[in-house]
Amino acid sequence: MYLYNTLSGKEELLKKPLFRSLKIFVCGPTTYDYSHIGHARTYIFFDTFVRYLKHRGFRVKYIQNITDVDDKIIERAKDEKKDPAELAGIFTKEHLRNMKDLNIESVTKYARASAYVPQILKQIKTLLKKGFAYQIPGDGYYFDVSKFGDYGKLSHRTTLEAEDAVSRIDENLKKRNKADFALWKFAKLGEPKWKTDLGDGRPGWHIEDTAITEKFFGPQYDIHGGGIDLKFPHHEAEIAQQESASGKKPFVKIWMHTGFLLVDGEKMSKSLKNFITIGDLLKDYSPNILRLLVLGHHYRSPIDYSEKLANQTRAALQTFEDFLGKIDFVLETKNRTIKNFPGQKPVKVFENLMAFALEDDFNTPQALALIFESIGQNQENVWYYEKNHLVSLKKFLESTFETLGFKPKKPVIPPEVKKFVAERELLRQNKQFALADALRNKIRVLGYEVEDTPIGPLALETSNHKHQTPNLL
Repeated sequence: MYLYNTLSGKEELLKKPLFRSLKIFVCGPTTYDYSHIGHARTYIFFDTFVRYLKHRGFRVKYIQNITDVDDKIIERAKDEKKDPAELAGIFTKEHLRNMKDLNIESVTKYARASAYVPQILKQIKTLLKKGFAYQIPGDGYYFDVSKFGDYGKLSHRTTLEAEDAVSRIDENLKKRNKADFALWKFAKLGEPKWKTDLGDGRPGWHIEDTAITEKFFGPQYDIHGGGIDLKFPHHEAEIAQQESASGKKPFVKIWMHTGFLLVDGEKMSKSLKNFITIGDLLKDYSPNILRLLVLGHHYRSPIDYSEKLANQTRAALQTFEDFLGKIDFVLETKNRTIKNFPGQKPVKVFENLMAFALEDDFNTPQALALIFESIGQNQENVWYYEKNHLVSLKKFLESTFETLGFKPKKPVIPPEVKKFVAERELLRQNKQFALADALRNKIRVLGYEVEDTPIGPLALETSNHKHQTPNLL
């Protein structure tokens, strides 16, 4: 498998460790608000990526942090007159619920920053001892970026730019360099604090992640992931901290960044009223639809979310579900005509092409295109296939979708609908077409459509019915 490494700017071979697990860390949320669909884009991608690695035989240890002590949490807690830890706890719980709802299950451990203060302090002391950190009296301890010659090697810059959505560079006129960032902030009234020999206070944002990864992975590990907006300064700060503390390079072998998620061409913003939380989206669309929407774009490319795109994705997912329903319908039908259709790609060819796509920088759009190509190739003639080919095709489609993290379920047609379908077929056979059409409309009102196939009528759910009563998860 080859992956694009943000650090080197090229695709590099991912080697399977022989005697240990592959170590992966992904930046998690800062729990001062509900997680939104931009967060979901990153977490769904890495969940899918790790699932596939395990499918390929990799052992994986996947850590995701949760920033539950931070300036943003403190500010919102003050606005809402709540304790910061209580506020962070509420949104942490909501985030974990969202992850469960999205069928994200590959994370080995969610590490809350507040639980790793001893590790944070140890790393700060190391940086102080080695001369990479300094104190500003009354404020806190800062990292001196001028002492780390490689600062900026990930993003190829050292200053903030307009697109840096999450900068959190701490302002203080007494800093040695404008880009210096806080490692430890001395306690202020009403803020969370820990009593330490460095002074009562709380950690800075960047130091939380390197302290957590050093705890679980040591000073070096395999893959670090996160949104592209975290590349600078957050990930630059992580590199500077850990490589300065340990003296070992590289801190991380491969850096993977997911692209931005826009809404109707605009950056998500509460002022624009286009801020979509995961919980709100799941009121209207199933988790499978959101996953398919995310994986329909290459992870490094931007996604421009819109209701139109979501509905198109719902239709694509319905195509997949309906085809599986057709396979089951054919398998259950006796006395069929069996035909051969030379020139079609065997299932094994699609399996191999799928592997090539996913092992080329995890190209999920190409992999999904192959799934739907296989459906399109077989859609017209599925009624005539012999049993072994049908079983092989079904196994390929279901196992691929499950490997990618979907949970497709066989549609269950209610007895009432089945009864109406049978009655309509009798009316058609008796050439009572007006009555048959009226019954078809009645079936449609119930949320189902009848497809007249070469082996008999087949009832399928309509997208509107799925929207009202999702049965995917």
